[in-house]
Amino acid sequence: MKLASLKSGRDGILVVVSKDLTRYCAAGNIAPTMQYALDHWDEVAPRLEALYTDVEHQVVPCERFHEREAASPLPRAYQWADGSAYINHVELVRKARGSEVPDSFYHDPLMYQGGSDSFLAPRDPIPLGDPAWGCDMEGEVACITDCVPMGCSAQDAGGHIKLLMLVNDVSLRGLIPDELAKGFGFFQSKPASAFSPVAVTPDELGDAWRGNLVHLPLLVDYNGEHFGRADAGVDATFNLAQLVAHAAKTRTLGPGTIVGTGTVSNKGADGGAGKPVNEGGAGYSCIAEIRMIETIADGAPSTRFMQVGDTVAIDMHDTDGHSIFGRIEQNVVQA
Repeated sequence: MKLASLKSGRDGILVVVSKDLTRYCAAGNIAPTMQYALDHWDEVAPRLEALYTDVEHQVVPCERFHEREAASPLPRAYQWADGSAYINHVELVRKARGSEVPDSFYHDPLMYQGGSDSFLAPRDPIPLGDPAWGCDMEGEVACITDCVPMGCSAQDAGGHIKLLMLVNDVSLRGLIPDELAKGFGFFQSKPASAFSPVAVTPDELGDAWRGNLVHLPLLVDYNGEHFGRADAGVDATFNLAQLVAHAAKTRTLGPGTIVGTGTVSNKGADGGAGKPVNEGGAGYSCIAEIRMIETIADGAPSTRFMQVGDTVAIDMHDTDGHSIFGRIEQNVVQA
């Protein structure tokens, strides 16, 4: 099924959305908000599924679904933890700095705890205080869990993944080095993220959901041009279940915990750095990656970070070319 939160107050109004993303039916008589649904998932999920079937068969009153009216599926969350499943991305960053990737990165995921008290809606602008902060998009896949017990194994963690969605994990690259140098990790360099208009249950993906990964290209457009077409099921060192288990090693994850994959990144056909889309490659899901490749090749980057007026769009299509999650589409504005 497909669920969304229409903008209303802090937590939105839960609605069930048709498969083709054209219609919705309010689900308030079942669950008023997405968080309520996740808190009572075993009870309400079958009822929401039944309503989804009714929406598909058009046997209940529906209204037109407009993605611009949607908040992020969870407008705020108790927890947002972002991993780094695609080590190719990390390898490029390290190579550009002239350093090696520690061996531990290949069996112990990187993860940071992001701000989750307020997410951007999928069509909200990205506020930028200073262009020198180095505003970047990061196209990712994320899951939403039910309650995950502390110490949950990766094998069991997959069963706790209830919903999937896309992410634009906005990063301020110019602020990251000084923050990391303090030894306490990200804070100011990670402003509010935006999630896709719709979250879907894994079964909606059919064969594209296997091994706890989404095996479809992530479509990233930058200023109207194809920028990234990396396959989210390729070159992943860790899957979402492994990331969920990593997050739950020493703590219970409450219902509504969001766990992200980190920037989706593919190697080139020769096993090296990937090529831009206009050169036949899979392109990139963030600007930092192409800047790293430029630095490795030329000694300095030539692609600038996002400026006021720039736009980014993130989407994913099924094998018939239809949007699965709806489209994140944002422009950068002066804060």
